[in-house]
Amino acid sequence: MDMEIPAKNLDDIHIRSNLKPGDIGTITYLHGILYAGEYHWDYTFEGYVGEGLAKFALSYDPGKDGIWIAEVDGQIVGSIFIVGRSAEEAQLRWFLVHPDFRGKGLGHRLLDEAIQFCRQHGFKSIYLWTVHGLEAAAYLYCGAGFHKTEEKTHQQWGDRITEERYDLSL
Repeated sequence: MDMEIPAKNLDDIHIRSNLKPGDIGTITYLHGILYAGEYHWDYTFEGYVGEGLAKFALSYDPGKDGIWIAEVDGQIVGSIFIVGRSAEEAQLRWFLVHPDFRGKGLGHRLLDEAIQFCRQHGFKSIYLWTVHGLEAAAYLYCGAGFHKTEEKTHQQWGDRITEERYDLSL
């Protein structure tokens, strides 16, 4: 898969809310390649993402789970998922925007879709885990009303990382 995607404007992006064959592999691949390049994480991060996405695909329930995949000319350039953990709590996962599309409003658009879905489905709260140093993502989360509630530092994915939990009450 070619990682060079010509940057286009937000109007050229199509967002769909369904899984197609190849999506799980492509989104896993994008996470693996992008995070290895930007943060030097090793192959175990890709395995972590792939395992979670595979479980999601096998148990997907549109009544409690949400999917938004951004594409340009049939190539995936972003994603965000909601996993319904209980009747009241949802988890935001696999939020990714290709570097060529960062700073154009795509991340904000995807995050808004996910939060709106949670409100429409009656969730009382959303939580997510991210990693310290992803400043643009943290800025988006805080702008949407999330608050950092927990931190833990450990060795993972070939690096010493600090995971951060953010929560949003709806």
